Amino acid sequence: MVYTATWCHDWHALKQFLDSQGIVYSVIDVEADAAASAEVIRHVGKRAIPQLVIDGEWFQPYAPGRGLLLDDLRRRLGIARG
Repeated sequence: MVYTATWCHDWHALKQFLDSQGIVYSVIDVEADAAASAEVIRHVGKRAIPQLVIDGEWFQPYAPGRGLLLDDLRRRLGIARG
């Protein structure tokens, strides 16, 4: 599950990565769903998107100034480095 918004640049990079790996996911738009926005704040402490929820664990797949955390994403998703 991915919590994000259509305007989020990091989401577009994450989407490209997930799609390229054949990862199936659902998207929750925090702009369209106030409860989803509140859920992100409740779990993360701020409105930081995108957020992945993998097996119930919340994970922010990017770091400011570093972009997508590809090694962390691969490890959490069980993807061998290619």
